[in-house]
Amino acid sequence: MTDFNKLHTDKLYIDGQWQASEGGSSHPVIDPATEEEICQVVQGTAEDVDTAVAAARRAFKSWRNTSASERRDYLNAIADGMEKRREDLVQAVSRALGCPAHITKWLHVDGPIYAMRYYAERTALMEKTEKAGHSLVLREPVGVCGFITPWNYPLHQFAGKVAPALAAGCTMIAKPSENTPLQDYVMAEIIHDAGLPAGVFNLVPGAGPVVGAALAAHPEIDMVSFTGSTRAGVEVARVAAPTVKRVTQELGGKSPLIITPDADLEAAVRWGCEDVFINSGQTCTALTRMLVPAERYDEAVAIAKQMAEEVALGTGPDALMGPLSSARQRDIVRSYIEKGVAEGARLVTGGAETPENFPKGFYVKPTVFANVTNDMTIAREEIFGPVTCLIPYRDMDEAIAIANDTQYGLSSGIWARDAESALPVARRMEAGLCFVNGGEFNYDAPFGGYKRSGNGREFGEAGLDEFIQLKSVQLPE
Repeated sequence: MTDFNKLHTDKLYIDGQWQASEGGSSHPVIDPATEEEICQVVQGTAEDVDTAVAAARRAFKSWRNTSASERRDYLNAIADGMEKRREDLVQAVSRALGCPAHITKWLHVDGPIYAMRYYAERTALMEKTEKAGHSLVLREPVGVCGFITPWNYPLHQFAGKVAPALAAGCTMIAKPSENTPLQDYVMAEIIHDAGLPAGVFNLVPGAGPVVGAALAAHPEIDMVSFTGSTRAGVEVARVAAPTVKRVTQELGGKSPLIITPDADLEAAVRWGCEDVFINSGQTCTALTRMLVPAERYDEAVAIAKQMAEEVALGTGPDALMGPLSSARQRDIVRSYIEKGVAEGARLVTGGAETPENFPKGFYVKPTVFANVTNDMTIAREEIFGPVTCLIPYRDMDEAIAIANDTQYGLSSGIWARDAESALPVARRMEAGLCFVNGGEFNYDAPFGGYKRSGNGREFGEAGLDEFIQLKSVQLPE
């Protein structure tokens, strides 16, 4: 098992070296499965952000002018380092988040390695010029970036920001969540060993209202990319507004899964439940509102109940679902379950009580609600836990109306007879993603939401576009 005390968790990584914080305070990283402390991580200050931004600004002057082939080699070297230290990355995410290690490997680590190589092969796009009448259109990096990443998919979102930014020629300061910072320390070591020039990548962990706010407000940061709650995303945008920097946000969701009347109901319901229960429901794209034809509703509820009761809890090789990330998150999820019962939804299985055989750890039972209407709190607000709500519909127009009746628009799903028959429904969904008949997340395609689920895109070539400034050069005719 990885000894995280050997990481430089008492230091910040700034300007190519490990250095002490101006403040010196620390924050415990807790194993949510055992409730024991893993290690202490230093908490940066606004002054540390100033130091890191100055380093990134200096580095940008030369890094922006590196060739695409140089940046490609650096990104591939980082990906090679991630391959070599795959187990360290798995343990860093699994231990601090609580996701079973065998799931962490494919859910949290394999994709980010792929993303690094994906953007390595797209650095050449920065040297592409286009003719527009008598003008040339050039691509240039946006500049110094501040990255605020979440605790639920910490390495995934790290790669979704850092990889395209490096490919574009940007420099950066990364701030991980206080709950799950360990993978960023492993990545800082990997990046250092890859020989990335000093100041291109900087790591300043710390509290959101301190380090996150300093990044968002800093006049020498050209772009801030935030992943987290809608509430916090609004605050980041507000603080960033006076400096007119670019802001991208990947925020909350309350996503629907429409199961059509001609779908394989057993396959659809089981997949829909697993989508919610994986990562203990702490997934912004989770399809937490399952919309089922009224005539098949009771059958769907029975399948969901059986599926939830089959879920193995724990962190071992047979477990599907680990604990929630923290005591606070566990308590939030339990309060939503209690509110669902209070508002008249039928608790089919699960509930707010501590699961049997798990006296320690921040566990919550896989929970299924029936008789849910779309005006209930559990159907309106993002619970961020293993809770799914089954809602009946009479016809497809009503299903789509219910699906789109939300302030969010991050994700959606359809399970139909086949993919071809699902596409007309997908076109009517007001969401940035749509998963059809169990289709998997695709790192080659853009990821992002509509409405209050945010703006901007990550992954795919659209993810690179977020870090590009376009320049028009007007030539004489």
